[in-house]
Parts: sequence; C-alpha cells; structure tokens
Amino acid sequence: MKIERKPPVLDREKVDALIEAAVREDIGGGDVTTELLFETDVECGAAVRSKQRGILAGLGVAKTVFEKLDRNLAWRARVKDGDALESGDEIVFITGSQRHILSGERLALNILQRMSGIATFTSRFVEAVRGTGVRIMDTRKTAPGLRELEKYAVRMGGGENHRFGLYDGILIKDNHIKLAGGVAGAVSKARRRAEEAEENYARFPLEVEAKELSQVTEAVTAGADIVMLDNMSAEQMKEAVALAKGKVLLEASGGVTLENVREVAETGVDIISVGALTHSAPALDISLDMV
Repeated sequence: MKIERKPPVLDREKVDALIEAAVREDIGGGDVTTELLFETDVECGAAVRSKQRGILAGLGVAKTVFEKLDRNLAWRARVKDGDALESGDEIVFITGSQRHILSGERLALNILQRMSGIATFTSRFVEAVRGTGVRIMDTRKTAPGLRELEKYAVRMGGGENHRFGLYDGILIKDNHIKLAGGVAGAVSKARRRAEEAEENYARFPLEVEAKELSQVTEAVTAGADIVMLDNMSAEQMKEAVALAKGKVLLEASGGVTLENVREVAETGVDIISVGALTHSAPALDISLDMV
C-alpha cells in the first residue's frame, strides 16, 4: 500500500485567505511609522537576499503579501522555490512604492525565513539518509493555521507529507487502541466501517501505532497497511523489520534527530516521520535592503 505524495504546489485559495488575515493582523488600520515619516510616496527598489546557505521556499507566498498592498510593484525573482541559496545570493528585486515595500517587509520576510528554514532543515534529514531508500516525512505538528505553508516547505526540502489532517488518513494511535479494546479490534472495526462509509475511506492506508513488538505482530495479523514504530530503540526496530518487512510498510517515529536518523534508516524501516521538521526548524536568515 502506497502513501500518495501531494504534488509540490500550494492551494492558492488557502494561501490567499491566510495572507489576507496576516496582513490585517500586522498592518491593521495602517502602518503608522511609515505614514508619519513619508508624507508623499516615491518609487524605490529593494533587494531581498539570503544571509545563509539554505533551500528557498515561500517566494510566491511572499509575493502575495506585496500584491495585497500594491499590485503595481515590479517583482524580479532571481531564483525559485527549491533552489539552493548561498550567503549573499539575491532572491528577488522589488521596485515600486516605498510605503508599500516598507509595510510588507516584515510579513514577507517572516514567511520566507520560516518556510525556507523548514525546507533547509528537511533537506539535511533527506541528505543524512541518502542511499538507504528511506522516505523522510513530516507530521501534524505544525503551527495552527500554517500547515499548508509548512508542509509545502517540507516538500521543497525533498521530504514528503504524512497526513494533512484527521480527514485524509486512518492512523490508530495508542489512545484509540486503549478505548477500542486492543489493536485487533480497532483495526477490524476501522476497516469494516471504512469499507461501508459513503465517503470511500477505504482508499486510505490503515496505519497502526505500535509501542511494543507484540503490537507490531498484532497489527500485521489484523491486516494493517502501515505500522508506526513509536519511540522504539534501534534494536527493537531491527526486530520489527525482521517480523514485518514485506508484509506492511514500517514507519519509525519519535526521538529522531539529525544525529541518529541515519542509524534509524539503516534498521530497514521504510519511512521516518520527524515532527521537528516543522516544529523546531530554525529560520533561515533573509534580509530586505532598500536601494
């Protein structure tokens, strides 16, 4: 059973609504400082540059910020999302109203820095497991309201997306198992009801979280498609691979870092999901300088 990879595009409707709200949050009734300092508006230029090596993500989203303020601004991009950046590289040159450039500066940079930071951090995990065949995936540990942007940034860094939400995947976790009376019962009920549902939930892979090796065996026997090995040691993962490889996809999750991700990959698992890709990625240093 495959996990379908979402294409590397953004939902423009979601992005537009998100940026509309972000502009209202930051600018509100107006940019007081800019309005006080500049009684008349003049044309100027601004260069957006990377101050660190990294992977670019979010350029089109940053452009949307400025479009909300002034559709007449000229935008000359030098690179595109997914490109590698060196320190000092010019990302885009903007020409137009000084007021609108100043007002959109911080919000646009926040977006570029956060999304590029996630793409860069993801690329390091992908590079760390290169040659093993393991897929690096994100989780639902995203900032509320920013999931569309953050998961897109993961894709720009060479990673893949796990579920986008509770609506597009079946993942039976430890608390589901406790309340459903065990792994076998939970899998059986979810499978049966998915096949009966009008919404065609049966198209989703059925994944089960396992904290112990006995649960791995139980999940495989019950007919799961994917088993998530939650916070298991490398030795336990190797045992799980011996038990279940070829019968189900195996996903390692919990406690994965850049320092140990290669060791995890070499246990033989198929997927490694890393919450840190989105919740702990350091921002990439990017600046906007008026010319």
